[in-house]
Amino acid sequence: MTTLSRRGFLAVGTAASAALLLPARVGAASDARRLIATTRTIEVQGRAATVMGLVDEGGRLGLALDPGERFRVDLSNALGQETIIHWHGQIPPNAQDGVPNTNPMLPPGETRAFDFAPRPGTFWMHSHIPAQEIGLLAAPLIVRSEADIADDRQEVVLFLHDFSFKSPEEVLAEVTGGHGAAPAMGHGRMQGMPGIQGMTGGRDHAMTGNMGAMAMDLNDVDFDAYLANDRTLDDPEVIAVERGGRVRLRAINASSMTSYWLDLGAVTGRLVATDGDACQPYAASRLAIAPGQRLDIEIDLPGDGGALPVLALREGARERTGIILAPRGAKIPRIDGLSEADHPPAFADLSQEAALRALSPLSGRPADRAPMVMLGGAMSPYEWTIDGRAWGSHTPIPVRSGERVEMMFHNMSMMAHPMHLHGHVFQVVGLGMTRIAGALRDTVQVPPMSMVTIALDAGEAAPWMLHCHHMGHLAAGMMTELDVSA
Repeated sequence: MTTLSRRGFLAVGTAASAALLLPARVGAASDARRLIATTRTIEVQGRAATVMGLVDEGGRLGLALDPGERFRVDLSNALGQETIIHWHGQIPPNAQDGVPNTNPMLPPGETRAFDFAPRPGTFWMHSHIPAQEIGLLAAPLIVRSEADIADDRQEVVLFLHDFSFKSPEEVLAEVTGGHGAAPAMGHGRMQGMPGIQGMTGGRDHAMTGNMGAMAMDLNDVDFDAYLANDRTLDDPEVIAVERGGRVRLRAINASSMTSYWLDLGAVTGRLVATDGDACQPYAASRLAIAPGQRLDIEIDLPGDGGALPVLALREGARERTGIILAPRGAKIPRIDGLSEADHPPAFADLSQEAALRALSPLSGRPADRAPMVMLGGAMSPYEWTIDGRAWGSHTPIPVRSGERVEMMFHNMSMMAHPMHLHGHVFQVVGLGMTRIAGALRDTVQVPPMSMVTIALDAGEAAPWMLHCHHMGHLAAGMMTELDVSA
């Protein structure tokens, strides 16, 4: 590990690094784990920053459950404001989903009990209030399987955030509250039509495929920093690994508004799970990950004993963050927070999604219902809608429990939308007009002017939230409900 700077003396800063790879519970006095929504202090670019977090009774960020262990959690609110926590990718009863449309808010100082059988895999938990998620009220949720215990590999969690020294409320106000062209943040400008000013980094990017010479918007906000396990590349986490060993990297994009390329350099990894569900191994050295998504990547470490940086490169920009996997005695490289490449590509062509295949796909059956869901909006004015309506005036999508539903997301906007459906696992079955038998997911990236079709079996009769996982878009109204009736 690297030598601690002032970070080591900050009140809760010790939760930032090794705590992201949590030990299994040993000898607990009660079946219930304790989870606390609280504030903590981290160091970013040499400055102390107060952020939020979800910590256990030992102050460690997140939870890891043993194989077969129930999700028995007492959630306490130690913030000075009400909150509500969603268990992203899990399928609890709707009354425990942690969403404000059907669940009560948790007032300051109160505790609420949760008890359900969790799905194994890589998940995370976060506030369902956009400003709180921007403020880092999130943490990993790792549910280990028997196969995880039996496999001869080390587990490493990579937890990604975008970070601003401004308050989350200021970030949201600047991105959503302007009229005309939105006011700039950082040093960015809109990556939209030439000459239009806005709030993204870098030059205009031409779209490929059916968009021809049109341009897309990539990033709404230039954040002050991009964090991997609460740290930047000026002081990255260095994780001790075995020379020539195997690592299962559990990558979680908890960023509020930023997509990344995960870059392994010269090493080729194997993507083995998407959003907690196994996929047929997909070999790559660079993988796209959108907000809300998780990727499990198996990495065979080099036998020469050298360190392996695992970098997360902001989509369409030069900023990057990451961690370093290092065997004993390895020389630790210094890595600049800006990549050498001027403008890494956007991942709007969905070539990665097209190549993925679920290891255990949904059973084959015809669709009982096939709604088309229109995604719309623009940067100026900053309005984002589903089927032409914002949350509050939305029209829920009606389905019946047990039906096979094929839902086509048709994105008519110039920005990508990571669409997340609560309470269900779905399979990607169509990209444009091409049918595929793709990966299982709970969050799928829908590029600008594109169509992505998902299949699912409607579950518990309840109104399940369906929304864009970009917090600016969600706050501006891009949310509706999948209304499942009995």
